[in-house]
Amino acid sequence: MAAQELYVLKQIPIGVDATGKRKETDSMGEVEVPADHYWGAQTERSLIHFAIGDDRMPKQVYHAYGYVKNAAALVNAAAGRLDRRQADAISTVADEVIAGKLDSEFPLFVWQSGSGTQSNMNVNEVISNRAIQLLGGVLGSKAPIHPNDHVNMAQSSNDTFPTAMHIASALEVKKYLLPRVEALASAIEDKAKQWRDVVKIGRTHLEDAVPVTVGQEWSGYAVQLRDAMALIDRSLEGIYQLAAGGTVVGTGLNAPPHFGEDIAAKIAELTGMPFVTAPNKFAAQGSLDAMVNAHAALRSLAVALMKIANDMRWLASGPRCGLGELVLPANEPGSSIMPGKVNPTQCEAMVMICIQVIGDDTAVAFAGSQGNFELNAMRPIIINNFIHSARILADGCEKFRVFSVDGTMLNEKRIVQFVQNSLMLVTALSPVIGYDKASKIAHKAHEEETTLKEAALATGWIDEKAFDQVVDLKKMVFPHN
Repeated sequence: MAAQELYVLKQIPIGVDATGKRKETDSMGEVEVPADHYWGAQTERSLIHFAIGDDRMPKQVYHAYGYVKNAAALVNAAAGRLDRRQADAISTVADEVIAGKLDSEFPLFVWQSGSGTQSNMNVNEVISNRAIQLLGGVLGSKAPIHPNDHVNMAQSSNDTFPTAMHIASALEVKKYLLPRVEALASAIEDKAKQWRDVVKIGRTHLEDAVPVTVGQEWSGYAVQLRDAMALIDRSLEGIYQLAAGGTVVGTGLNAPPHFGEDIAAKIAELTGMPFVTAPNKFAAQGSLDAMVNAHAALRSLAVALMKIANDMRWLASGPRCGLGELVLPANEPGSSIMPGKVNPTQCEAMVMICIQVIGDDTAVAFAGSQGNFELNAMRPIIINNFIHSARILADGCEKFRVFSVDGTMLNEKRIVQFVQNSLMLVTALSPVIGYDKASKIAHKAHEEETTLKEAALATGWIDEKAFDQVVDLKKMVFPHN
């Protein structure tokens, strides 16, 4: 086939119409690969050497790599280092990668080279062979698109994998996680407004305390989520800094001048996100501090969600022998042996999600501490845990909102009973009759199993009119109104 014909992009559907094996080569020699796939020798070697467990590299990483390879091709072509027709072919396939159309071509396990080299080469090989197919060439020939010389031009696994990590993390957080946390926070705020004036007993140390309103309690939940969202957003400042351009050790060897700035600008253009080149590539490649910091922010969200979910399931405990202040939606039967039992399953799922995220964070922090000299070679576990945490938090928030928060109701009769029976309303008497007398009234009511008002009036330290004026629930929950 004439060389010029190999540079004409053809409309060929994704897929390789072949069976059996074909031979691919890398620097170590020949390897047989499945003929109906686009990957090459290094991918196949990784599948053999690292078939460990069932943990596959998250597809979000490969979609992010699509942006890296697309941007690199466009930048290299604009500078005259890569033939425009080759760049167009690479860019076309990179768009397919970004869209998830080639997901089946990325089968590698998380447990691989700590630099992510196998995943980088997996992407290079798939883009190379798919581009060759679109240009009418022979798969495995590395012509006219070579996986290293063209797809990986001016790049190294050591700078592109952390770049893909950052892109994948930012996209996962901004486009998937934060919108779902926002929806949950808004739903909780709606409940807080709805129940603003419903007075309930407060609890501290798991013991009765002075009253609050249900709305006040739920407003605290909403602020916890808002604060966690702000923390996550701030953590993205480090994620927006990209290692690309540092190549192997941060010096930029084999990359042209300003490649880091140019590829970051192109990635920002392609993603619509404010990516910039990392000001110091030695920090960007020798550490993964930005990823550790960002996952710590995810942990803060998990901590907040755990408090909210635990509060709700305890407040809904019962229905007759627990607190029973909340009535959660009955989504499914709760027991295989106890007819009619309904459990707070969405709350339980959320608590387990939060436990998992806190565990993921421990692994991320430990892996982040293992940067040695010019490279942190614990990257796959960090990005796997980050994507895992962000995704289960996002999905958990969505299900928790739809199947629990939105349908949660109050058992106002129960709430009123608790408030009327509380001894801690005595706190309002302290400024009037003194702490010691107020304490004696509380103990008297408890020991004699009477109401607080009955015990107070029996002492003669306060009359009924004064008691009713002082122990005013509205004044206690809104003391400064």
